[in-house]
Amino acid sequence: MRFAIKVVPGASRDRIVGPLGDALKVAVSKPPEVGAANKAVVALLAKTLGVAPSQVQVVRGHTSPRKEVLVTGVPEHTIAQKLAARN
Repeated sequence: MRFAIKVVPGASRDRIVGPLGDALKVAVSKPPEVGAANKAVVALLAKTLGVAPSQVQVVRGHTSPRKEVLVTGVPEHTIAQKLAARN
């Protein structure tokens, strides 16, 4: 499943904030330097969804706050349920 996210780097803690328009707002404590924020996003989403980090990829927007993420090996309805439960 692919979905859009809006990343806020440099936050006080890592968390899924909730829906923001057509995207999911995600805050991470890492700065947007050398891919640190992207790695934090992958780790947070993997933990939230109960999958290995290798199943979560940033596929678009590596240097932008707006990104597209791909999660493999999990049904779409399961992803939607787990993300909705975090909001």
